Amino acid sequence: MNVGTTPPPERQVYLVRHGETEWARAGRHTGRTDIPLTDAGRSQAAAIGRRLAGHAFALVLTSPLSRAAETAAIAGYPDALHDPDLQEWDYGALEGRTSADIRDEMDDWSIWTGPWPGGESIDAVAARADHVLARCLDPGVAGDTLLFAHGHLLRVLAARWLRQPPTGGSMFALGTATLGVLGWDKGNPVIESWNEACHLDR
Repeated sequence: MNVGTTPPPERQVYLVRHGETEWARAGRHTGRTDIPLTDAGRSQAAAIGRRLAGHAFALVLTSPLSRAAETAAIAGYPDALHDPDLQEWDYGALEGRTSADIRDEMDDWSIWTGPWPGGESIDAVAARADHVLARCLDPGVAGDTLLFAHGHLLRVLAARWLRQPPTGGSMFALGTATLGVLGWDKGNPVIESWNEACHLDR
């Protein structure tokens, strides 16, 4: 990915992983299945809104999947634009399964190395992440961007922000209802904060 001309330091990209769902709580891979937030997830989304209150964003985008879009709406961004590139990894035949279950069949399996039968390759996920970052850094966006999306997609996106291969996302743990901030240090892309659980102290 080429992030283009370095924007001013105040131009950051805020990342929010959606609130809790039943499948997320159970550790089930949730790609394109449209699982709603739990009551706890809705409370977490409200806490995210309190954390972000007062910060102005030039662009707010959300995955069109309801768990992300509802998180955005409850957090105070009901008009967030739906961007299909922010949808979670398409897990194909692995949808709804846990990593432990998958490893019963493929003992060295990892989401980062595959395979992804009937699903999306990691390079395809990275290409979508690159499209989102290009949209955030478009010269016409005069300020910070806020993204509401999903765990694996956001981990790949963070790796691409750092100009790393998408497998670098394996190093960035990311819980539900958490906040991260991508920014700059002396012209270099950096992660300013990561995996901040906004709901734990609010």
